[in-house]
Amino acid sequence: MNSFLISKYKDVEPYVPGEQPRDKKYIKLNTNESPYPPSEAVQKAVSESAKSLQLYPDPACRDLRAALAGNLGLKAENVLPTNGSDEVLSLSFMAYAHDEKPAYYPDVTYGFYDVLSGLFGVKATHFALESDFTIDIKKYCGLESGLIVIANPNAPTGIAISLSEIERICKESPDCVVLIDEAYVEFGAESCAPLVTKYPNLIVSRTYSKSMSLAGARLGYAIANSDRIRELETLKYTLNPYSVNRTALAAGAAALDDIDYYRNNCRLVAQTRDMTAEKLKNLGFELTDSKTNFVFCRHKSVPANELSDKLREAGILVRHFTGVRTNDWLRISIGTQEDMLTLTDTLERILNGG
Repeated sequence: MNSFLISKYKDVEPYVPGEQPRDKKYIKLNTNESPYPPSEAVQKAVSESAKSLQLYPDPACRDLRAALAGNLGLKAENVLPTNGSDEVLSLSFMAYAHDEKPAYYPDVTYGFYDVLSGLFGVKATHFALESDFTIDIKKYCGLESGLIVIANPNAPTGIAISLSEIERICKESPDCVVLIDEAYVEFGAESCAPLVTKYPNLIVSRTYSKSMSLAGARLGYAIANSDRIRELETLKYTLNPYSVNRTALAAGAAALDDIDYYRNNCRLVAQTRDMTAEKLKNLGFELTDSKTNFVFCRHKSVPANELSDKLREAGILVRHFTGVRTNDWLRISIGTQEDMLTLTDTLERILNGG
């Protein structure tokens, strides 16, 4: 069959989302969703928003911007709500990278960065992680131009870098835009959001999907110097000025009013993560030092694909990445304590030949 797709897109490889099966009920530990529902206040706000869905949402997202800025101790001009944090990433790749201005990021990280490089014709420069999956920040210092993208904590490794390391990159690569993707920062890492008023080349990407139990709402936001926010907003208005829908706006504002509920959920997830990590170590797994809502692990004797398949048969979904450096590893999202006890009990039976 003939294709009408223009040539520059024919070789683009799309992002492969985590499996969302419908054939039966699974314990879903494969897509890093929160195991806890939105707060009652958020559910009520979403219900109320449905009464006005005949109207377009506020394209400037003014109420949510003000609420986010207040929560961050910044000004509304430093915040831009978006359709998930992936929109922040897309706008940043469009704005600050092209064939003459590379994008620099680790060889093992969020796969969407490679997708965006391919889509926008960006030359991607991959800096290899160290043998223990840590980032050598010296590789990102002294770069002349382009877009530096670092997920902090990184995905799928879960490892975080420090605030001082991020600050060093901003200082020593002043002609690069430094995009720090903080999708998982609330689970144990330190946010660099306060630095945006100090470094005009810093953009922070955040999401409501993980810590705020709103993956289905598709809500994120950028935090940056007001000039960078205006640049991103210009592109947003060019592509889709109504990209954040009315229901998501209502949910996002209500979630900030219930921030203690979500912070407590993050603490519970972190506690469950650490408990799970200890149990996995006792079962013969090696793990990275995760500061996220997942663990990244491999077993000393059983291949990751075999474990993934057997867990699926037992009704538990985890994520297996087939890359050269990650083929031995599984990424396992943190569910409720009951979910994780079921996981470790099931793994024990599998490893014992059951």
